[in-house]
Amino acid sequence: MGAVTIDGLPPPDLPEVAFAGRSNVGKSSLINGLTNRKGLARASNAPGRTREVNFFVLDERLRLVDLPGYGFARASRGEVKKFQNLGRDYLRGRVNLKRAYLLIDARHGLKEVDGEALSAFDTAAVSYQIVLTKADKLKASEVEAVTQRTLAAIAKRPAAFPRVIATSAEKGLGMAELRAEILAACEA
Repeated sequence: MGAVTIDGLPPPDLPEVAFAGRSNVGKSSLINGLTNRKGLARASNAPGRTREVNFFVLDERLRLVDLPGYGFARASRGEVKKFQNLGRDYLRGRVNLKRAYLLIDARHGLKEVDGEALSAFDTAAVSYQIVLTKADKLKASEVEAVTQRTLAAIAKRPAAFPRVIATSAEKGLGMAELRAEILAACEA
């Protein structure tokens, strides 16, 4: 289901993990990879396609939440602000949110615009973990380097989980590790 307002959210009766990141970072593809269902979350090449908070129930035990992307989107400024504020409001007020996963394109690493997201998580006191996407596009040594740079950048952030996972939805890289992290976060 999708929610376009906070009032439209489902009841907080299941643990939730949310996926956030810049537009076109691969949130929908990652959700599809995690669930082994290609068409579950609608992936698009158009930036800013996700304009609502989308919920995917897994085995009636937990929800995966796809948040609107931030950064560039093909929409008016007012529209962009509206769906990005919806994502922020979700993060601030969701009592059953166990962890947020901030997706970062491994090819680009953390960008200035990601700093705003990190600060929003820290301010909201939402536990978050960095997931590098599209890691299959880099050599193993480059993935290790971006992982280390990312860990150093989040080291002093109060809500950051001190582990970074490199993934590829296309190749399945890191999916088992991320599934294990999600289950551990939901059981805690």
